Amino acid sequence: MEEGKEYHIALSKGDVGRYVLLPGDPGRTEKIAKYFKNAKEIAFNREYRTFTGEVDGIKISTTSTGIGCPSTAICIEELIKCGADTFIRVGTAGSLQQHVGLGDVVISQAAVREEGTTRQYIPLSYPAVADFEVTSALVEAAKKLNISYHTGIVHCKDAFYTEGANDLPLAEYNEQMWKAWYRGNVLATSMESAALFVISSIKRVYAGEVLAIIGLTYADKPIEKKVGIDEAIQVAIEGVKILERKRNS
Repeated sequence: MEEGKEYHIALSKGDVGRYVLLPGDPGRTEKIAKYFKNAKEIAFNREYRTFTGEVDGIKISTTSTGIGCPSTAICIEELIKCGADTFIRVGTAGSLQQHVGLGDVVISQAAVREEGTTRQYIPLSYPAVADFEVTSALVEAAKKLNISYHTGIVHCKDAFYTEGANDLPLAEYNEQMWKAWYRGNVLATSMESAALFVISSIKRVYAGEVLAIIGLTYADKPIEKKVGIDEAIQVAIEGVKILERKRNS
């Protein structure tokens, strides 16, 4: 690795803006970067792909985290070292509630920590909560863009193929837990939010999340159709603009 660059994300200080949009998929960084002015690909190492550009004169970047909390934690840790301090995950998720449909947007307020990474940072009694100002900016952005949205608690996991699987040793337990999240009004499930929220809180930086619903996990259909992604991206970018205006006012 070139001297001065972070080992995994292959970035140095100055390569990214303070605002970074975080999809899981490296391919989605290119899609997000199309909304930037003067976008330039800065690095692509392992699952971490980064573009940097501008929106309304604001320096902004997008870096893919890969799938799950372990790679997300590495990404956030190294981006902080590169000077970023405001993160918005632009992800996809499966709905856990019948009123949250395909193509809907979910703005996460907090996450169920049903994953392993954050347990190595701090005990489970510590909540995974999004930053209030970032979340408020995302809600304001969705309203301004007239994009229908839901806000609430989401679920974060490590294992994707335990959803609806009845041939596993913990099948009965898993079924019971999915029912518990449904009854507890947990809106959606994905795989990165807990690491984003917990690490950002510990490191005293700012994080939020906007999700596009592409599956109906409550109906054992975790992936149905890739819809709502453009809307989620638009909410995130407008949220950055709102945050920047408020921070400079």
